[in-house]
Amino acid sequence: MDSTDQFDNSPLLDGDGSSQENTTEYTGDGSVCISGNPASRKHTGNWKASFLIIVCSFCCYLAYSSIGKNLVSYLTKVLHETNLDAARHVATWQGTSYLAPLVGAFVADSYLGKYRTALIACKIFIIGMMMLLLSAALQLISAGPHAWTVWVHLVSSQYTIFLIGLYMVGLGYGAQRPCVTSFGADQFDDTDYVEKTRKSSFFNWHYFAINAGSLIAGTVIVWVQEHEGWLWGFTISTLFVTLGVCIFFLGSIVYRFQKPRGSPLTRLCQVVIAATRNFDKVLPCDSSALYEFMGQGSAIEGRRKLEHTTGLEFFDKAAIVTLPDCESPGQHNKWKICTVTQVEELKILIRMFPIWSAMILFAAVQEQMSSTFVEQGMAMDKHIGTFEIPSASFQCVDTITVIVLVPIYERLIVPVIRKFTGRANGITSPQRIGIGLCFSMFSMVSAALVEGNRLQIAQAEGLVHRKVAVPMSIMWQGPQYFLLGVAEVFSNIGLTEAFYDESPDGMQSLCMAFSLVNMSAGNYLSSFILSLVPVFTARGGSPGWIPDNLNEGHLDRFYLMMAGLSFFNIVVFVFCAMRYKCKKAS
Repeated sequence: MDSTDQFDNSPLLDGDGSSQENTTEYTGDGSVCISGNPASRKHTGNWKASFLIIVCSFCCYLAYSSIGKNLVSYLTKVLHETNLDAARHVATWQGTSYLAPLVGAFVADSYLGKYRTALIACKIFIIGMMMLLLSAALQLISAGPHAWTVWVHLVSSQYTIFLIGLYMVGLGYGAQRPCVTSFGADQFDDTDYVEKTRKSSFFNWHYFAINAGSLIAGTVIVWVQEHEGWLWGFTISTLFVTLGVCIFFLGSIVYRFQKPRGSPLTRLCQVVIAATRNFDKVLPCDSSALYEFMGQGSAIEGRRKLEHTTGLEFFDKAAIVTLPDCESPGQHNKWKICTVTQVEELKILIRMFPIWSAMILFAAVQEQMSSTFVEQGMAMDKHIGTFEIPSASFQCVDTITVIVLVPIYERLIVPVIRKFTGRANGITSPQRIGIGLCFSMFSMVSAALVEGNRLQIAQAEGLVHRKVAVPMSIMWQGPQYFLLGVAEVFSNIGLTEAFYDESPDGMQSLCMAFSLVNMSAGNYLSSFILSLVPVFTARGGSPGWIPDNLNEGHLDRFYLMMAGLSFFNIVVFVFCAMRYKCKKAS
């Protein structure tokens, strides 16, 4: 069956067959208001709530990005670290930031809920920013003419305070991000056709806001740090975080809340244990004979039931009803028998794994923007007239592309596609991801063509054995950055939307966290691939594909290899997407 047909038949995408807006007074997804009562459809949620969340995300990412984009500079220039130590600290900090979403998501889905977890994480974020601010202030105190004699170990104190603050920033921002994003999507009722359409728009505008914050951080805030001082730079960033959290908190009365219902990992483990216990039992021919909670909702209050799907039959054995179960209804041991809904939750996660895996290579391609693309730009003519463009600053092309394309996609592309497909979102999330994967492959092809031309010029000018820039304008890198920006709009937003829509009720934050963790996995994959390149290419006196002097290497072959891997990745993704079975929520 074609993947499009499968997704077209999904109640998640068709709004349960409804084409009209739900006119009931309360939401149908089990959400409540801040007082714990059923959430009013008119007075809570929707754009009036999600807009405040988008503003909070913008402010938080602006501050976080302003630290990350110039962290090496602070470590080397202010704290006088070596390049190696600075690179190690940046890598460790980024790893913490990428893994922290798992912590925040687990706490949110299991115990505190997304709203409370986000507030706590934001407080950690603010405290971390204040410690960075204190670190910069200590630098001024030690440099002043009346330095206090009590600060004998000022430098070590400053270093300790900065590192503690830095990791608090990484932990706080990373923990709040999946909570805030999924909480924003919670403001739209899945049982209402119109609100479900708006939820897709929320993911677009949320990603737009994050990139807008990144652009301002990489230009204005970094300029302030370099020219006006780090104290001013950290102060502005701290004020933005505080403003964003205050706006987020002030919107509490209009938010819709989903109550946490216990550890999702426990429920998943129960299915595995119960299925293993029943591995020798035969499944009934009729799936309706499998155990399910009696009633309109699921066994977990406020959550929808999931209909049985074929495939992964081993786990269905966790829902086999035995004679002792029939004799003692209502007293089932959850480690021996599970509901169909509980089994389907595990099936969903297993089926989502190939989709997530396909995005790891995409993240590895994205990583080239901050590594090989920069190195390639450094070997090109960076002057436009008398103005010199830093090669790293050319990454702004990608950010600007996202900022410009998101409104175009939302306002022009989707309405046009909608006329042909009849779908509210224009295309399905897997189709959107697949298009983005194609653009990422085109980006690698573009980079290979540019590099091939650059090497030809180096050969013609006799610069092969000289580590100098080749007389070829860095503007030729524009298309590869542009294509990656287009890929982000399709794939990254599509992945976020797919993981939220397809995730089981009560696991949205955890699934959103995994959609962020693939960036970390992509970084590790990129590092692994780059470490293998010299092993297989630098032989017999050959400098390899990526030597210190790129004029002697063949970076174009590396890009072509990445394009080939991307093509293979697309084939695997399409194969998995065509066989993907959407969740069916009753």
